[in-house]
Amino acid sequence: MSVAAIVVAAGSGERLGAGTAKALVLLNGRPLFEWAAVAMSRHPRVDSVVVVTPRSARETIQRVLGPEVTVVAGGHTRQQSVLLGLAAADPEAEFVLVHDAARPLVPAGVISAVLDGLLAGASGVVPVLPVTDTIKRVDERGTVTATVDRSDLRAVQTPQGFRRSILDTAHAEAQELGSAGTTDDAGLLEAMGLDIMTVPGSELSFKITTPHDLLVAEALAASSDILR
Repeated sequence: MSVAAIVVAAGSGERLGAGTAKALVLLNGRPLFEWAAVAMSRHPRVDSVVVVTPRSARETIQRVLGPEVTVVAGGHTRQQSVLLGLAAADPEAEFVLVHDAARPLVPAGVISAVLDGLLAGASGVVPVLPVTDTIKRVDERGTVTATVDRSDLRAVQTPQGFRRSILDTAHAEAQELGSAGTTDDAGLLEAMGLDIMTVPGSELSFKITTPHDLLVAEALAASSDILR
């Protein structure tokens, strides 16, 4: 199998409050984009990596990652950024992984599980975790209107894996319809009526969104061997 990984690192990081693009925020002395890119590039079944960055940070990120990683500027939305990453990815790649740089500590086992699902014939594969918190539905006043049954709810992580031809088609159809509301690429396949396979995610692969998340990640990263 030929696999290209796209690391989406074009977010502004406003909720993190770091005063810089999220991709450049340091985690134990190294920027988030580097953790995510190295996790992808070191996996033995990933052949090439594209990192999609804020335009202002592209040259800086290219210098850090070197010529073996392709770095391109992203768009105004996540969907646009993934599309630009796809355009820069190896056209011969049969499968594509799309991973958020904000999940820097993704274990290799999760990447392998996603790829195994694709080899088993799935059009798309996403890693998930059960939802453990009680979930309430509220109205515009903040008043609880219902308690949601969480037994069939899952929190979705990345990398999400796809057959390249199907992901290309999904993005093309979304552009044609002017749809930019999906928050992940699996949603584009869902809109096409395609089934998405789930595989177990990891507690380590949480998304860094707030300063508290970064503190937790720093503690965990101290014992990670990704960048050793």
